Amino acid sequence: MPAGVEQHASFTYWYAGARYVWLLIRHQVNVMRHPDLKPAEPSCVCGDGLTADEGTNLSRRGFVASTIVGAAAVMVGTTVLHVPPAMAQSTLTPDAALKSLMDGNKRYVDGQLKCSSENLAILKSKTAEKQEPFAAVLSCADSRVPVEIVFDQSIGQLFVVRLAGNIATPEVIASLEYGVGVLGTKVLMVLGHGNCGAVKAAIEGKAVPGQISALYAPLRMAVDQAGPNLDAAIDANARIQADLLSKASVIIGGAIKEGKLKVVPARYDLASGKVSLLT
Repeated sequence: MPAGVEQHASFTYWYAGARYVWLLIRHQVNVMRHPDLKPAEPSCVCGDGLTADEGTNLSRRGFVASTIVGAAAVMVGTTVLHVPPAMAQSTLTPDAALKSLMDGNKRYVDGQLKCSSENLAILKSKTAEKQEPFAAVLSCADSRVPVEIVFDQSIGQLFVVRLAGNIATPEVIASLEYGVGVLGTKVLMVLGHGNCGAVKAAIEGKAVPGQISALYAPLRMAVDQAGPNLDAAIDANARIQADLLSKASVIIGGAIKEGKLKVVPARYDLASGKVSLLT
């Protein structure tokens, strides 16, 4: 790569990383501005002589620090890492890939699954050395959202990343960048779902045990937009995370600009099984 081009690319990666740092910190600032949204009080300060409030404040400062460090790692990684694409990639267009997803969901809703009739032994042998997923899906970790089944897809067809609240953390973004930049997925769907426990917990903002409250900050923007309406907050969160992926990642954003990728927010209805695209 010519020196000038390489310098420009490095600056572009740095700028995108800096923007992502800002977006993450803005999430945390929103949390701090709302005193009703507190992480779980520490049950023990291990002899440090700190009060519960002081422990909570340190926890918040620690979260900010870890956010900056984590995002900085993403910035550094994207500046120096240039991963070549995989040899085999889907030949579908982004629109055709999205249609394939939605057609699969229709089969699921209609009870006419076809992937279950495919020869799994053949599929395993074909995917042992390579994978050619045509779509990537960021979904919630909820056990009621079996992504491959919902879209009637089998081994090697979907690149799925799951995290409670379907939020775009640095690790999630890195995983999806691999799916887009290396594996060549043509559509990236952020899939929220009805009655999402993570979003509901973020709305309530109650103290919770362990690390569960770490989910609150990335969901706060959706809660601020939608208020106490759970369904509205779930949809807002899917849109926000899709927008974040499109703008904070140079790889994903670049694929969109080149017409190689479509990023869409969607919602899964637990009762009907239907996936609806969000506008």
